Amino acid sequence: MPHFLPIDLDPPPEDTLERTAASARGGVFRGIADEPVTDAQTDAELAREYIGHGELSPKSIANTQKELYRFLTWCREEARKTFHQLNVADLNAYKEFIRNPPPEWVSATKWPRNDPRYRPFSGPLSDASRRQAMIAVKGLLNYAEQTGYLRRNPARLVRNVRAPHASRITRYLTPEAIAHAIDTVGARSADTPAAIRQRERDRFLLIAFAQTGARLSEIVSANMGAVYSEGDGRWWLDVMGKGAKPRRLPVPPAMLAAYRAYRGAFNLPPEANRTDRTPLVLSSRSKEPARITDEAASEALKAVFLAAAGNAAAKGDGDSAAALRQASTHWLRHSMLTNHANSGVQLKTLQDTAGHANIATTAAYLHKRDHERHDEILGSGSRLVPPDKSG
Repeated sequence: MPHFLPIDLDPPPEDTLERTAASARGGVFRGIADEPVTDAQTDAELAREYIGHGELSPKSIANTQKELYRFLTWCREEARKTFHQLNVADLNAYKEFIRNPPPEWVSATKWPRNDPRYRPFSGPLSDASRRQAMIAVKGLLNYAEQTGYLRRNPARLVRNVRAPHASRITRYLTPEAIAHAIDTVGARSADTPAAIRQRERDRFLLIAFAQTGARLSEIVSANMGAVYSEGDGRWWLDVMGKGAKPRRLPVPPAMLAAYRAYRGAFNLPPEANRTDRTPLVLSSRSKEPARITDEAASEALKAVFLAAAGNAAAKGDGDSAAALRQASTHWLRHSMLTNHANSGVQLKTLQDTAGHANIATTAAYLHKRDHERHDEILGSGSRLVPPDKSG
């Protein structure tokens, strides 16, 4: 019978996180490549640090704690391994384990975690829930690798859970909706240095995702030196895609301007050199350069979308408001690909930019917006059916 022991996953004090960030910065600038930049001595301590490192809402903290408690308990009770001992097969086994947990792991009643009757699961997890669970696990192990707690991260080779979805891409924002979002974040009031840093960072994130089509993890895991020019006036962003495949993405002028303004808000020079290992996406709260988590970046943009939805509705743009209320960071990737596909950019170009292994995946973005399709069909149909002359 497994033991469901309490695990302290409350975020550590702010000063602990600041020491970790300062240690990370020192390791970067001293060129110490192999020295860990975390004080964590155990897997649970690392999980606490990871949860506290992101700018997460209380609800997101609670959800992440739930998922990481399940994973840490599984490592101890089922795999009987620490993070240092895990391999790809173990993580794939966990992905299958949560599909239908054993009866001893399940309780229909949600007992408090300090109650001996507590169980981590209330039943099998759907594909969508398994996907979210593995996002939390992979985020933790990515953080373990970034801080030097792990030398190698087996999660890089574990595929995401595929949740059912329609073959036609519908989750995207029109250029008008994106413009509402950019205007909204640019007009955000900021009366403290931290608020200014957050505003400029969020504006850069919004424009970067909308103009490059990069995945959330690709931008969050990048460093400042990944934005560069080779001296010919063309600017690029280097990212590491799925399957550890490198990709470089064109950086448009608007993104470059946002990048420079964002760096200025953090008292950094307008541009970085190619060897700069400072995280590309910085925490606005930390006094030292510290990378935020994927979840924190996602939540930051969701807040922008919700505020933009209100502004769009106030201006009478109900369609944009409805889309913005539902939007997530990944919608910006869909938006970039959809808008370029509809503007005539060749699918092979979009495939290379998106990092799709199969061009059929890219082709799903090639469709007219619903309003355009509606008007075009009705315009053609009116010539096919004679007008009603009765009456």
